[in-house]
Amino acid sequence: MSEPDRYTHVGYQAHSRVGRGARPAVLVVDLQRAFTEPAFPLGTLPMVHAATERTARLLKVARAMRIPVAKCFTGYHSLDDMPRWKVQPVREQFLFGHPGLELDPRVHDPEYDFTFCKSGPSIFFMTPLITFLAKQMVDTVIVTGCTTSGCVRASVVDAFSYGFRVLVAEECCGDAEQGPHEANLLDISRRYGDVERSDDLEDYLRGLPA
Repeated sequence: MSEPDRYTHVGYQAHSRVGRGARPAVLVVDLQRAFTEPAFPLGTLPMVHAATERTARLLKVARAMRIPVAKCFTGYHSLDDMPRWKVQPVREQFLFGHPGLELDPRVHDPEYDFTFCKSGPSIFFMTPLITFLAKQMVDTVIVTGCTTSGCVRASVVDAFSYGFRVLVAEECCGDAEQGPHEANLLDISRRYGDVERSDDLEDYLRGLPA
């Protein structure tokens, strides 16, 4: 029995749906210049570049429909307040004042978006996000950003743990390699939420009441 068949055999349901709620928000994880510009070591990943472009399209629809948008970047004051990352560019460059902490201008709208810094993998960990989502009466989060196997997955797990309906915009997430990207999206769909095409999510947002 193959591994996917074994998951299904014991009760995992990758094809079942958590569904869409009435009050979504779009979450953008770490689409900062350190990940989106080739001048930086982590900014050379083609999948993340494609995800940034596709997220910009999704955000254009969300803002036009007055859907809440929350965006984070990762940054630290020093090594003293930084977790023990095994990613060398994070240890060396993700410090306040470094240009890699700036949000990619393709996804950044400072007049509209709720933007903040995070220190852990999850967009929820020790950030003001829950307060923001509660005030907006959000019941569904659409997760985008990078990387799929790292901070995106951590954010999905926390969103699930807080009781939100979790939707992942497939083309709006990226990783270093295709294998971990696809494996994590599959596993998210088995356990925590729905992985959907970005075009379908744009139609969902357009169909909501103003």
